[in-house]
Amino acid sequence: MSDPRTTPSNGRVAHTSLNGSVEAERYSEGRWMMVQQPIANLTDKPRGARASQLVFGERFLVLDNEDGFAFGQAERDGYVGYILQGALTGAEPATHWVISPATHLYPKANIKVSPDVCLYFGSQVKVTGESGAFKRIHTGHFMPTQHLMPIKARFADPVGIADLFLGTPYLWGGTSRWGIDCSGLVQACLLACGIDCPRDSDQQEAVLGEDIPGDAALKRGDLIFWKGHVGMMASDRMLLHANAHHMATAYEPLKDAAARIEANEFGAITSRKRLALG
Repeated sequence: MSDPRTTPSNGRVAHTSLNGSVEAERYSEGRWMMVQQPIANLTDKPRGARASQLVFGERFLVLDNEDGFAFGQAERDGYVGYILQGALTGAEPATHWVISPATHLYPKANIKVSPDVCLYFGSQVKVTGESGAFKRIHTGHFMPTQHLMPIKARFADPVGIADLFLGTPYLWGGTSRWGIDCSGLVQACLLACGIDCPRDSDQQEAVLGEDIPGDAALKRGDLIFWKGHVGMMASDRMLLHANAHHMATAYEPLKDAAARIEANEFGAITSRKRLALG
């Protein structure tokens, strides 16, 4: 049975690839759009609950429009849902992505002028020029060169990326420094290191890494799963995770987290996974 979270169909419209396997009133190839605001909520229905978020410059395949919302599928992970139409614009080919937790868009190449808006880690931009220590992007704004990296460049250490999010407020469905949840943190870290990663913790547990034997010591970068939660080991004993207990991304001894989570939240650990990291 297909997963509705990643099946581009809402009963009224479906992607043409599903013609013959999913019933719909019509089928569409869709049109690629991109997010034109710092963050856009991806909801389960128009004005519905937040399921995930996309950040500036990320692409979204629009299949239908309904009541001011675009229905479609995120390029990042195939997640399906609704985004406000006003949050989207025509897609631009990205040349760089934001590698700092947050950055500013300046109207001039001058750090003393007031920035117009803030962008977050993972945002994608098209660089059109340079001015001193700034890059000019497709919106006409200027960004600090230090906060950008070529679109295909990647990091090697997911835990180092997770450190960038320390103290970030916990937000169900969040994917950025503005607010992030447990699986959003893992996804952001792995994608930044060139590792494909689905959105939710159950999806991640199903496809990521190899099982670690129960008697084997843990190491940096290992993933720990519960039913409904995931964290990343910063060392053999210390867990780094976005969680509602701290309402933030925080370090916590694994033994303490495991005892608390088993007693009060998601039960016992369901698996320990090791990624192939370089």
